[in-house]
Formats: sequence, structure tokens, C-alpha cells
Amino acid sequence: MTEFFGTDSSWLAHLMHHDNTAGRVIAILMLLMSVGSWAVMVIKGLAMVSEKRQARRFLAQFWSSRNLHQVAEHVSSQECNDPFSRITRAGLKASEQLQHGPTQASLDSSSSDEFLTRSLRRAITHETLRLEAGLTILATISTAAPFVGLLGTVLGIYHALLAIGQTGQATLDKVAGPVGEALIMTAFGLGVALPAVIAYNVFARANRVRIADLDGFAHDIHALLTTGYANAMTNSATRGVA
Repeated sequence: MTEFFGTDSSWLAHLMHHDNTAGRVIAILMLLMSVGSWAVMVIKGLAMVSEKRQARRFLAQFWSSRNLHQVAEHVSSQECNDPFSRITRAGLKASEQLQHGPTQASLDSSSSDEFLTRSLRRAITHETLRLEAGLTILATISTAAPFVGLLGTVLGIYHALLAIGQTGQATLDKVAGPVGEALIMTAFGLGVALPAVIAYNVFARANRVRIADLDGFAHDIHALLTTGYANAMTNSATRGVA
């Protein structure tokens, strides 16, 4: 055991040195899967924190605006780049199309209300796709990594038994080392899969909450553009939206 964890080489280097080509390929594959999953987790985590901060600022400015003109001016600024501002921008664009191009709008819907509803729904669909970007990678890695590690274990044990058969020595000290090294591949697979599973569940729940918030906000935008800004504000305050 001391020799295996000695200072001359780490246990990972020892494993890679004594493993066969197939084992090295599987180990490299799992390393790439781990790097890929952590890259997705870091990128999506930072993006989620940034968008949440921007959305908080935008909503505070939105509900404090006195009229629709102030909302339009704020949305047109470069700093508004969160899902709520993009949905607001889509609603304002649809409303402008209805005012300046009713003929073109009639091609997409039978009424102005339906046209506005469909525009907001398309915006929510687009935001949903943005929120779900990268989750497929996490789901695939969390599902495949344990099986890839198990494959490495099976191949490692197979080659270890072949080596033992060739030497003709089947004592415990000769069997435990190679078989133990092969079993480490299973631990690799679990170590890659567990963070991906946890991250997938965290992001999936956060996305469900965010989509529900966007859906409710889209109803507010619809009311704002169809019944007037003052009435929409009154209705939102009645429902406790802030």
C-alpha cells in the first residue's frame, strides 16, 4: 500500500502506467466528460447569477415607471439584457407592429389580442430554450459516466486476470493490486456523474421557477399593452406583484 501511494508516483499515475490502451482511452474520456460538465456548471451558474441581478434591477425600474414611454426608454438601453427585459421588448415590438402595420399583423393572427399573445408566447419559448441550454450535456454525462467507468472496470479486471493467468500466481497480494486499480475506474465514473446529476437538478428547478415567473410577467405585459399602463399596474398590485 505504501508503495502504491508512494512519493515517486501518484496512484493515478500508477494506474495509467500499468493500465492498457483501452483503460487509458476510457480514463481520458471520463476526464473530458468531467471537464465538460464542470465547464457547463460554471458558465450556467455565472450566467444565472448575472441575469438574476439584472432582472432584479429591471423589475424594480419597471414597476417604478410612471408610463409606458418610460418603460420603452428603459428597455431600449444597452444594460437591459435579462429574460424579463427581452419579453418586454418583444411585447413592445408586437404592439408597435399592430399600430403601424395592421395588415401585416393580420397575416399572423385573427385579432390584435391573439397576435400579441403569440408574440409573447414565442418570446417565452425562446427564453425557455436559452435556460435549458447545456442541460442535455449534464443529463448525458450523469447517465453515461457510471457505465463508462464500469466498462473500464470490466476491461481492467479482464486484463488483470489475463496477467495473473500468464504468471500463474493467484495469491492475494498479486490479485488485490490489479483488481483494485480496475475498480478505481468505477469510482471515476461515479465522481464524474454525481456533480452532473446535482447540477442538473439544481438548474432544472431554477428554470422551472424562472419560467413560471416569466409566464406571470408576460400576462402583466399583455395587460399593460391591451388595457393600459395604469390598469395593468392596479391589477398587478392587487395580485401582489412587485
